[in-house]
This record gives sequence, structure tokens and C-alpha cells, in this order.
Amino acid sequence: MNRQDAIEHATAYFETGQLQTDLGRLVAFETESQNPEKMPELRRYLDAAIAPRLSALGFDCKVHDNPDPTGGPLLVGTRIEDPALKTVLTYGHGDVIRAQTDAWRAGLAPFTLVEEGERLYGRGTADNKVQHMINIAALESVVATRGTLGFNVKIVIETSEEIGSPGLATFMEINKDMLAADVLIASDGPRLRPERATMFMGARGGMSFDLVVDLREGAHHSGNFGGLLADPAIILSHALASITDARGQILIPEWRPDSLTPSVREALAALPVTQGSSPKVDEDWGEESLTPAERTYGWNSFAVLAMKSGVPEAPVNAISGHARATCQLRYVVGTDPDGIIPALRRHLDALGFQAVSIEQHERGFFPATRLDPSDPWVTYVKNSLTETTGETPHILPNLAGSLPNECFADILGLPTVWVPHSYLGCSQHAPDEHVLKSVCASAMAIMAGLFWDIGSGKPVP
Repeated sequence: MNRQDAIEHATAYFETGQLQTDLGRLVAFETESQNPEKMPELRRYLDAAIAPRLSALGFDCKVHDNPDPTGGPLLVGTRIEDPALKTVLTYGHGDVIRAQTDAWRAGLAPFTLVEEGERLYGRGTADNKVQHMINIAALESVVATRGTLGFNVKIVIETSEEIGSPGLATFMEINKDMLAADVLIASDGPRLRPERATMFMGARGGMSFDLVVDLREGAHHSGNFGGLLADPAIILSHALASITDARGQILIPEWRPDSLTPSVREALAALPVTQGSSPKVDEDWGEESLTPAERTYGWNSFAVLAMKSGVPEAPVNAISGHARATCQLRYVVGTDPDGIIPALRRHLDALGFQAVSIEQHERGFFPATRLDPSDPWVTYVKNSLTETTGETPHILPNLAGSLPNECFADILGLPTVWVPHSYLGCSQHAPDEHVLKSVCASAMAIMAGLFWDIGSGKPVP
């Protein structure tokens, strides 16, 4: 039996419809971590869906309580064939965002897998149930073909990623020895293009906060007091406008990173960020001197997520007493996270916006991480994916969004390589979430090939 046999075994898992059947079972678990009433369902997903399958594959499994009471349980599975072999840590999350049942189009339901043409619909299909299921099935294909993996595997499935992974970092700190490995290889997020594999080695960080102008109690008649009372919405608007220029270029010096190195720029040079995207990318937005790929994956971006003054749903002729904007900075390695809010405070004060207060969100923080694109594990995974598909994967130094990669990179000290099995148009976090069958089939092949290679005796980093 050889590498191609393992790939064919994995591909047959999709072609026979077994992938769709198994995914349907996972989607049926209503694992909404944003809904406290669903906490028992989170544990049931691990106990009833994941642990039995891993146990059948020779894993020792245990479901752990989350050290943070706001978070759901975590499953750790280990399959140790020989302590002298390389150990791969992999990860997934079984929780999903709120179902938004009434917003799905006719014929679809969040917790029922529906197959329509090229698409498999259901909450969690793309994010993240199909992704960790594919990786488990690829491990099964290697064992079925070779009789052994040829390396050790540890797997963590958490159930709180969609609420910011509370407790995950603490769990990693407490269990460093149990989770020790040589590399993290996991799957989350989208490919850049459905037809071509993607790799990324970290994630942009994120920090969320509110800017608030609170001047007085109540609203006051705009005729009687117009020109006499300071308008908090106008003050807040000018404060926001001082953070970037008219095309969104960041004007706070400390928020402009210094980590867009030649190796990162080289990795980003050929990425198809603007081709065929939906919605259409505004190429004249963001840092003017950078390419769209550099702006997205190698630079920081500021966004106003929501803002309010008065009652927009029923406006009246009155000057509001307060205004609020919810803001976010997505940032890359090279930005000091501890300096983000102080830099903003200094900036606002220097421009006379002392009336604007900053309220940082407790759960709105994600650290930035990045593995250098020249790392040996990056090269190893790239070569394996290229051998399977016949073309070099798209390689991102980091995902544009955020995920808990810092738990693996910073706490466990691992090189981290992510191979996503979704695509940009999957509607994750929205109604009508789906995964493409073509991506599933491709993912089965590339992961079986990769796991075969790691256990084949070929030199690994």
C-alpha cells in the first residue's frame, strides 16, 4: 500500500456519500455556545459524536471541564504509537454561532444538513464541524491503508470558540506537558479560492472598544438649544475621523506596524485577494502604498462596527446627550497590544477630544501570531500539498481574521500551520452557511497525503 492508496481511500469517503452522512450527524447537534441553555448540548457533542469515533481510531479520550465557568467543555484525545516519533497536535471546535433560524431561506434549516448541487448547507458545515471531521477521517484513511499512522497525534476539540475561547489559554497553561507536540496542524477559516489549497501560519489580532461621548442626561429640543449645546454625535464623528484619513489609512503612528518584512511581502505577492471576490473589493481603500494582499494580511485595519446617538429608529427634534461607537482594530505581529489603547488616548487628547472616553471590551481581544513563511514545517506542508494537487498552495503568513492560535504558538511554543477546508463565500456566521463538496473532496485528498507523508519515514522538521 502506498501514498496514492491512502488518498484514494480518503477520496472514497467523500464519493460514497459517507462524508455527507457523517456531517449530517454532526450538524444535528445544536451546539450554540452563545446560548447558555445549550451548554449540555456542547458536552453531548463531545461525548456522543467525537469521543466514540476517536476511540475507535485508537485514541485515549477524556472530556475536561473548562477552567472558565463561562466556557464549554474540552475534549483531549491522544494516540501515542511511539514516544520517539514526531507528535502532531490538531484542533477543532464543535460549537457554532446562534442558529438565526428564521433568517435562513426557504428549504433550509440550521441543524439539518441539506444538499443542493455543489453545496452542503447547515450550521457548522463550514465553521468548524466539517473541518475537524475531515482531518479525523484523513487519519482514519492512513491507518486503514498502512495499519499505523507512523507518528503520534493529540487532538483538542473545544466548544467555546464562537464566544472567544474562554478558558482555552488557561487549559493550555495547566496542561502543557499533556499537550506537548512538535507542530500544530489544524483547519479553520477559508481558502482564498475554492479550487486551490491554502495555508496560513497565524492570525491577525483584534481589539474591540467603544468610544463614548456622554455629556448630559436626556435629549433637549434642537430649536431651543441648537447652537447652545455641544452635540455628542458631532464630537464623536470628528474623533473617529481623526483616527484614519478619508481612505481608511491609519493616522496613529503606534498603530502602524513594522513587521511587513521582505519575506512576508514575498509570500503575499501573488495572492488573488481581489479576483472574483464577493463583495467586490474597494481597491482604493486602505493603505495606499500597499497591495490589497498586504493591507489584508500584513497590515492593521480600523473599523467602526456600529454607532448610535439618539434613537435612529424614531428620530425626534432633539440634541442627544450621548453618542457611542463600537470600534475594532485588527492588527498584525509588530503591533504592541498593550500600547493600542494608550496610544489612542494620547492621540485623542492631543486633538482636544478629552470628552471622548474609551471603554475596552473584556472579550474583544485576540493576540496576533505569525510563523515565518520560511519555517521548515511550512515548507514541508507546502511540498506535500503540492505533490497531491499538482499546484503550490496559496500561503498566507497569517489569517486576516482571528482565532486562538496564540494558545498553540505562544503557550505551547509550537510552529502552527493551518490548512482550511472552507471558502470565502461560505456564509459562516450568517444564515445559509454551507460548504462546497468540491472543497471537501480536495481536503480529504490533501490531508490524507499530508498525514501519510508525516508517517512515511520521510525526514520531517
